[in-house]
Amino acid sequence: MFLHVLLLSLSLLSKGEKPLCHIMESPEYPLLSKDGDVTIGGAFSIHSSVTQPSMSFTEAPESLICSSVNLRELRFAQAMIFVIEEINRNSNLLPNISIGYRIYDNCGSRLLSMRAAMALMNGQDLTANEVCSGQAGVQAIIGESESSPTIVLAKTTGPFKIPVVSHAATCECLSSRTEYPSFYRTIASDYYQSRALAQLVKHFGWYWVGTVNSDSDYGNNGIAIFLEAAKEEGICVEYSEKFDRTEPAKLQKVVDIIKKGTAKVIIMFLAHIEMNILIEQLILKNVTGFQMIGVEVWITAVNLITPTSYSVLGGSLGFDVGKANIAGFADYVIKEFWETAIPCSDAKRKNSQAKDTCSRYEDLIQFKNYNEDVSELRYANNIYSGVYAVAHALHSLFGCINNICEKKWTIQPWQVVESLKKVNFTTRTGEQVWFDSTGATAAKYDVINWQRGPDGEVIFKQVGYYDASLPPGKQFVITNKNIVWGGGQAEKPRSVCSDSCPPGTRKAGQKGRPVCCYDCIPCAEGEISNRTDSNNCEQCPGEYWSNAERDKCVLKVVEFLSFTEVMGIILVFFSLFGAGLTIFVGILFIIKKESPIVRANNSELSFLLLFSLALCFLCSLTFIGQPSEWSCMLRHTAFGITFVLCISCVLGKTIVVLMAFRATLPGSNVMKWFGPPQQRFSVLAFTLIQVIICVIWLTISPPFPYNNMNYYKEKIILECKLGSAIGFWAVLGYIGVLASLCFVLAFLARKLPDNFNEAKFITFSILIFCAVWITFIPAYVSSPGKFTVAVETFAILASSFGLLFCIFTPKCYIILFKPELNTKKHVMGKMASKSL
Repeated sequence: MFLHVLLLSLSLLSKGEKPLCHIMESPEYPLLSKDGDVTIGGAFSIHSSVTQPSMSFTEAPESLICSSVNLRELRFAQAMIFVIEEINRNSNLLPNISIGYRIYDNCGSRLLSMRAAMALMNGQDLTANEVCSGQAGVQAIIGESESSPTIVLAKTTGPFKIPVVSHAATCECLSSRTEYPSFYRTIASDYYQSRALAQLVKHFGWYWVGTVNSDSDYGNNGIAIFLEAAKEEGICVEYSEKFDRTEPAKLQKVVDIIKKGTAKVIIMFLAHIEMNILIEQLILKNVTGFQMIGVEVWITAVNLITPTSYSVLGGSLGFDVGKANIAGFADYVIKEFWETAIPCSDAKRKNSQAKDTCSRYEDLIQFKNYNEDVSELRYANNIYSGVYAVAHALHSLFGCINNICEKKWTIQPWQVVESLKKVNFTTRTGEQVWFDSTGATAAKYDVINWQRGPDGEVIFKQVGYYDASLPPGKQFVITNKNIVWGGGQAEKPRSVCSDSCPPGTRKAGQKGRPVCCYDCIPCAEGEISNRTDSNNCEQCPGEYWSNAERDKCVLKVVEFLSFTEVMGIILVFFSLFGAGLTIFVGILFIIKKESPIVRANNSELSFLLLFSLALCFLCSLTFIGQPSEWSCMLRHTAFGITFVLCISCVLGKTIVVLMAFRATLPGSNVMKWFGPPQQRFSVLAFTLIQVIICVIWLTISPPFPYNNMNYYKEKIILECKLGSAIGFWAVLGYIGVLASLCFVLAFLARKLPDNFNEAKFITFSILIFCAVWITFIPAYVSSPGKFTVAVETFAILASSFGLLFCIFTPKCYIILFKPELNTKKHVMGKMASKSL
């Protein structure tokens, strides 16, 4: 019927004709009304339930029956009337213009929301067959409290550009100016609240939550924004369920899921009615101990407080719009409202003539003396701001100057729509009112906590705030110490799928489960994590290594062949022992320098050999201790030069033996070519070549200290890098060439006929020398770290001891233990007998 009248009116208007308006047989009258020069409509769910009549489609349907008074919505209607009366008494705002109102009760039904919208647009004051004026019945509409009926209201009135100002419809979908160009609201969009909820959950470290929402535009849009924000914040959702107030089966399913779920924190994005029936079921099934996170619709709803509801809702946290103290409203609610808005006193109700009029207020009158707390004026304050916004828009349109308004002007609703865009004023409560580009006000919320007061009554404690107009980082402030937690507990609940991974471990996701479900894997060697719940382990820098707990990078242990370790002490001991033993032999030879055994085979070379052996023993000390630039250059060059000096002396002694044998042959004067001067020169020449090789090596690419991190990951081997490998192997190669030459010559002279032929001892000593160094090369290449240095030092000591023992032990034995053999006759015995 409404649609038929609407289409007929539009058809006539398109032809330039004014249609005839007909009053319906059963007109829709407002529950509360008052005439005025301008009229503001109102739509509230003063009753929360409606009984649907049977639809036979054979006769006109019966009227819907509303029941179950919603005191909260009744207060909204009271607030609207109170504000209008206050404005009518204000001589500065619309001074000679009175505002009337028409408030409809839609009983929580979208059908009745549509009927109320049509009634507000058409009006009910026409007589039969009166020509329509083409003007809407109201200049603006205040309402509704929920998003879904508000969408119905806004879409219905939108084509006629009648402004709708809501005090509680927060669905982000209403921000579209294309779909809802005449919609305004004195509350912020859920876009801000939903994202603030994600910040709240993250603030308390709850990364494992469940969500329940109304299956409506309000709940579905709000929870969708929350889920997106939660994903950005790293919050996982165990389950996301929704239900409608008319679906008991889905409601039971939601209760069962909550009971079986592991998440201890539940986001309740529910309208007031759905929240009420869900709490009833949770109490019935004894589902307690959860941390409820609420939204502005229900977090401060007084009618949710029952003797048993605190077991479920105690400690609930959530956001709500700021409350305000509207002066005089409390007195108005208790006294004046019932005398003016509902004129049905006890006497009038007994009067038969007024009985029919009072019958529609019958179920409201029982609440005439209700004592509900009126201090939580949150949405009432939004209604206060909304009505004043419409009044300021009208004030501007009427051109009110000097406390006079032009009544002769007819204000069209579309003009009010445009004027509301420019509204900017401050209410008596100190709140600045203006609308942004989406028709909403700035997002400001109080963080509310359900607690028990000193007297045991439930109170809504403010524990923080959220203000989207502030800079990032300052928008969200909360005080943890004032909070009572879910179920009335004193300790913050934990809600995680997996326990936090301590430092030293990383999170590894569990296959097929949300990212908040993970295992804690220890970091690998050389990697650390120094904070809780690390997603990855970090590699330590080159010179650092992870400690045993894998939570800190520490400097790697620097390892080198030290004087203080066992291996170093042993090598030092044998080095000094060898040097000392060599000195002892030298002293012994000095004492017995005139004896035949010392003078035999060039005593000068013997002393030079002992000197070089002492240097060989001592140069091994340069391989022990922390490498430095000078020690690296000294150790290899000293070793190369001293060993060449030593081998040169041995080579000289070998040549002397051969030359001495040649000199005994008749007519031979070979010794004049290899006398003492030539022997000194040969030693000097051989040594000088090695010196030149070392100088070239040190000039081009000398050895240098090097932190070797290739052998071990957990420690640094401080060693001497060779610099030029060619230089190093040239030094060793030259020593090898001299040793080989010496070995060949000694081998040839091993059977020469004298009692004390050094050639066979030299042969044996050089054989040991070569064996040691041939073995050294693979051991040197394959030994890791400081063992490389130990192998090289051992080779030096072993070859030095081999030369010392093999060449000098027989002589020392005769000097010390067989002095009777230390005679020229004995030394030359074989040679003399042969000559005979």
